[in-house]
Amino acid sequence: VEADIADRPLQAVVNDVNDILKQMTLPTGYAYNFGGEEEERREAFGNLFLALIGSLLLVYMIMAAQFESLAQPFVIMFTIPLGVIGVILGLRVMGFAFSITAMIGIIMLAGIVLSNGIILIDYINRRREQGKDKLTATVDSGKIRLRPIVMTTLTTALGMLPLSLGIGAGSDFYQPLAITVIGGLTMSTILTLTFIPSLYIMVDDFVEFLQRKIGRYI
Repeated sequence: VEADIADRPLQAVVNDVNDILKQMTLPTGYAYNFGGEEEERREAFGNLFLALIGSLLLVYMIMAAQFESLAQPFVIMFTIPLGVIGVILGLRVMGFAFSITAMIGIIMLAGIVLSNGIILIDYINRRREQGKDKLTATVDSGKIRLRPIVMTTLTTALGMLPLSLGIGAGSDFYQPLAITVIGGLTMSTILTLTFIPSLYIMVDDFVEFLQRKIGRYI
């Protein structure tokens, strides 16, 4: 069975057709499967997901070597799922389904939000090396690094704004990508300055507890 879609995203049409097919009782030995653009979309999603996982593993290993810690890169990597919250909200508000273009936006977003986390955690470590206690160093770093983190966010978000509004020729295709980056970056920036410092303190306390128990650096 072949069909073309018009004025609706592919995923929405596939979901509607799938809901109808689930209500049908097929004869024994019969099954259904989606091909064409939907099959290509699934393959592309799988490849992009593997690319995302591979890039995150590589970034984690690099940060672990730079910070000489396995725990602190974990705290920084936590900014990515925080950004995904903004991605979901942004696509929902603008009325777009999750697409391949949005997945590419998440891969772009991962590198941007990680840089904000690195800026914050690195400065916390510097303040602690200067003799500040953990809580004071965390609070001071949040205040001092607020400006560069916000500037980074605004630069990227404002640059993507015309594209997210569909302004310009050919912008319709890249509009989900821009919405993904803006929504994810905005949410991750807010939570990076609030949630990540708290997570840093909790993880550091846990690491110190393990060090006292097993006498090993983590």
